[in-house]
Amino acid sequence: MKDLKISKKKPTYPVSEKLSNYLTEYNRNIEIPIFYHDLLRFQGSVVVYDENDNDTLWIRVYYNDYEREEIELSLKKVYTILHSDGNEEVHPFLSVDAIDYCTFGNSKPFRIKIRNILNDNYTYFYIKTADASRIYGLELEHMLSPYNLNFLVYRDTLIEEHIAGIPGDVFIKDMLPSCNKSEKAQIAKEFVKFNERCMIRLLGDMRSYNYVIVPTHDFDHVVYKIRAIDFDQQSYEGKFNIYRPQFFKENLEMVQMVSQTFQKLSIAQYKTEERSILVKRLKSFHDRIESLLSCMKVDTISTKQHIEMLRSDIFRYSKDEKFNNCNSMGQILKCGLEFLTTNYENVNPLKLG
Repeated sequence: MKDLKISKKKPTYPVSEKLSNYLTEYNRNIEIPIFYHDLLRFQGSVVVYDENDNDTLWIRVYYNDYEREEIELSLKKVYTILHSDGNEEVHPFLSVDAIDYCTFGNSKPFRIKIRNILNDNYTYFYIKTADASRIYGLELEHMLSPYNLNFLVYRDTLIEEHIAGIPGDVFIKDMLPSCNKSEKAQIAKEFVKFNERCMIRLLGDMRSYNYVIVPTHDFDHVVYKIRAIDFDQQSYEGKFNIYRPQFFKENLEMVQMVSQTFQKLSIAQYKTEERSILVKRLKSFHDRIESLLSCMKVDTISTKQHIEMLRSDIFRYSKDEKFNNCNSMGQILKCGLEFLTTNYENVNPLKLG
């Protein structure tokens, strides 16, 4: 399997006024008491290791005493805004157990661990620099995947809730070998659908550490689902295969499992099922999708070179001349979604604004 090359450093694209207005309309743009750059004023750090003493690429940061109290109160407020409409009555029962900073990747996020001191339950949320392409990725995931996402944007700061699950690379290495034949067939089916969904909505760089496996216990078996957790590469790269998880070497074992488990007819069936579900979601969110694409079509979230390369690649894949007239990533995505609905059997065409 040929290794795909990802741009070493994707720039951060600012949130346009039009996108900001969209976020306000759909209750994503909400004032918060702390910004990303406030958390950068830490005075020191220690490396965070996992249970096997491996470096996690996160560091645990700490602040001067005179700043820590204010920062922790602000983080509690952010938590309540994200989860309970800003109800401050619960603040005395919340503890900021850890503030971690990731030194790896584009977004360099802060991970905040919040614990309820009454019952020791805890959860995480993330604070990042607001990047337009990432925000488009989050919104598209919310509308076109089976999962709802909870996030907030205020000026240059993005707040994301934690997506729980087993990191794909960990699952493939430590858990997949012990899965039985039935479980592997189910995971393979989910990977086919996940691959198709990422390709259609142009979510790139879904290497195994950028998605999680979510096991859910049914009454007589375990159901496995695959969820994206990193949206940095929404509609940015120029190579079409970067939007297809099957072409990453990190996913080789998943691809091999698919080929060993299913015949081409079954793979085609699962792709058809996912396309059908995507069209239904497009219809359900029609006005909202149209509004988002209206922002995206005129926004700058990639380079001219990448746009020209991607529209050429997709034209070769689809043979649809409309892609050759696209001058932005938003236009390419819009054409792709319309291509899906107009070329899908037994589906009424859906026209997006």
